[in-house]
Amino acid sequence: MTGRVIVVGDVVTDVLAIYADPLAVGTDTGARIEVTGGGSAANTAAWLASIGVPVTLVAVVGGDGPGGDRIEELALGGVDCAVRRAPDDATGTVMVLSRAGERSMLSDRGANRLLSSQDVDAALAGAPEAVHLHLSGYVLLDEASRQAGRYALRAAHERGLTTSVDAASAGPLRRMGGDAFLAWVRGADVLLANADEAAVLPAALADHVRHTVIKRGAEGAVWADPHIEVPAEPAEVVDVTGAGDAFAAGFLAAWCSGASPEEALRSGTRLGARAVGIAGARPVPAAVSLVGVDHPGGLGG
Repeated sequence: MTGRVIVVGDVVTDVLAIYADPLAVGTDTGARIEVTGGGSAANTAAWLASIGVPVTLVAVVGGDGPGGDRIEELALGGVDCAVRRAPDDATGTVMVLSRAGERSMLSDRGANRLLSSQDVDAALAGAPEAVHLHLSGYVLLDEASRQAGRYALRAAHERGLTTSVDAASAGPLRRMGGDAFLAWVRGADVLLANADEAAVLPAALADHVRHTVIKRGAEGAVWADPHIEVPAEPAEVVDVTGAGDAFAAGFLAAWCSGASPEEALRSGTRLGARAVGIAGARPVPAAVSLVGVDHPGGLGG
């Protein structure tokens, strides 16, 4: 049984548009649109809870209605929410455009930028049995919350927890610089990155983190050193939003319980395959499946 995992990062409202035809600029394109819970950290926490892993989410939402809704749905899904409400700010929102196994995002981080070291301390104090801390890279890629993210890694290390970081997003990572990002995560036990994110980072990852995991979508996943590769689980792809977050949850559930790297990768691909088969970034017990295509795409980004 995996011990408690603390996940630090973002909670947002996703406005998800799934469409089949090419986007028609300047006019209308038909789409299925849903408003759901999102945010990389919140998604990973929700997937961990869905497979029975005790999990605490550290985040900040606004004092608005969506903030309350996001906390309620996470709590109903089994996540222990160390989520602060900032009364004078709005909860973050992301518009997700999802088509043909890819998704693009327009992001407003909202209250996520207010994450502080005090939020981290409160969560750690409330979960003395925690064994691992997972940090969403979005925290580090935003200057406003970066200090809290770096503090979370240090505080976890001082308490004897193992740590992992998800590289989050290739675009912001490219603008920030791979060298700077690796300096911020130096000493982490595991760095998870998709292929686009890994291409931004310097080659000498082993000089900064103990282990690196590359999520390669339809091509599976790789443990970098020693090189261990597993294929993706076959899946009918509906929407890849949050598939990388689900992979992280499956991987961490196994790795934190002592599984081998290969077993942990396979655990990640299995949960990633579940994620791409539903609309939205979170586990939905009674999800209604859209028409998809047969595609070995159990990871997403």
